[in-house]
Amino acid sequence: MLALKGVYENGSVTLPLPLPMKRRMEVIVTFLEEVDDTTTSKADLNSFSFAQSRQILKNFKGSYAEAVIEERRTAL
Repeated sequence: MLALKGVYENGSVTLPLPLPMKRRMEVIVTFLEEVDDTTTSKADLNSFSFAQSRQILKNFKGSYAEAVIEERRTAL
């Protein structure tokens, strides 16, 4: 048995990464809590600013890449 955390939106379940399943499998979907859409908004690439991103992260001490990897590990 494998457990993954994903997101349900517009009638579809999105998983954080592709799975290497080669055959059809039955699944059980459990809705843990209602997701607040205001905190899961998507980035608008038309208004992306590298300078603004640097300003937001100016006080971040550490490796951003390591922080992202750790966040993805804990999401599984």
